[in-house]
Amino acid sequence: MTSETVEKPRSSARLPVGVYLLAFSLFAMGSAEFLLAGVLPAVADDLQVSLSSAGFLITAFALGVVIGGPPFAVFSLRWPRRTALMVTQGVFAASVAAGLLGNYPVLLVSRVVSGVAYAGFFAVASVTAISLVAPDRIARASGVVVSGLSVAMVAGGPAGTLLSHFTQWRGGFWAVVALTLAGTVACSLGIPATTRSAARPSVSRELATIRKPRLWAVYGSTILTTAAYMITFNYLSAMLAEITGVPTGWIPAVLALFGIGAFVGLSIGGRISDRRPHAALLGGAVAIVLLSVVLVGAIRSSWAMLPTVFLLGIAAFVLNPAIYGRVFAIAADAPTLAGATTVSAFQLGISATPVLAAAVLAQALSWVSLIGAVLATLAIPLIVLDRSLG
Repeated sequence: MTSETVEKPRSSARLPVGVYLLAFSLFAMGSAEFLLAGVLPAVADDLQVSLSSAGFLITAFALGVVIGGPPFAVFSLRWPRRTALMVTQGVFAASVAAGLLGNYPVLLVSRVVSGVAYAGFFAVASVTAISLVAPDRIARASGVVVSGLSVAMVAGGPAGTLLSHFTQWRGGFWAVVALTLAGTVACSLGIPATTRSAARPSVSRELATIRKPRLWAVYGSTILTTAAYMITFNYLSAMLAEITGVPTGWIPAVLALFGIGAFVGLSIGGRISDRRPHAALLGGAVAIVLLSVVLVGAIRSSWAMLPTVFLLGIAAFVLNPAIYGRVFAIAADAPTLAGATTVSAFQLGISATPVLAAAVLAQALSWVSLIGAVLATLAIPLIVLDRSLG
């Protein structure tokens, strides 16, 4: 048996504070992912490498998440969850700091290591969150944890970029290190070593669970829907500047509007996904299809663009609690590896967007939203398949 104690969570309208601590830690770590894109030219100049070589630092982090996350989840399976949370945050902070103190090769390796640690934390945090709540609060708790990543996307990354402009590019990353260490202390004090199940962790049971076809239907829809909204978000700044004609100083406000929509979507998704996950998944996917098509025309008008961006943020993040709800419902007896693979699926969706966008960027910038509509459309049969198997 592990050193974890067994405690049965009670149903409550309010979530435990530990769920919010996990969201804060994910915000701190996730900010590093979105910060690098904003300071990439400065990194290339400082390290005396080409911009394309600096871009490999983004790829290195993604590879660490996709390839390293699931094996780490298996490796740490028998650890107490609080220990796993603290170790992953400690490794993440140490690897980011080492990269800041080294040259380009050191930074490249540190990005891979931090990607592995980030994926490991994300997976364990998701499992820990659901162990702290009653079964009818699983999707809602997962939504709160994932909200930390949405804050990192729309606030942490831009704020870190702004800080880096005043302190050179390393300043934002040192802030990430400090916040991650603060999250480590908070988790050590605020996360109880509890689990809903008294069953001994089993690698064989985790591996058997991950082979379930229903899980892979969820993973497929996760990759497609994530790529569907991220391909628009990643190129939204360029569209606002080149097509809408939004002044540079106002572009962060529009991105923040997407983030506000994301919070609304997480709240809606968290409240309906525990009882009707497929309604949230289908509703979100269909809305992404429609809004992505609308945005192709709406991006030419500020008044049409603003509500469309806000609604797209809602549609995109309605999905996330439902995705985690489905994964943990299917893999209830062995959630750790399944959770880590979910993180990898999200990262694959994000990482695929530059390749997918390249097919249309030479034709028209706004067409990236049409690619998003196609991807979300392809996800719908997988969601229906999961529902039919249920």
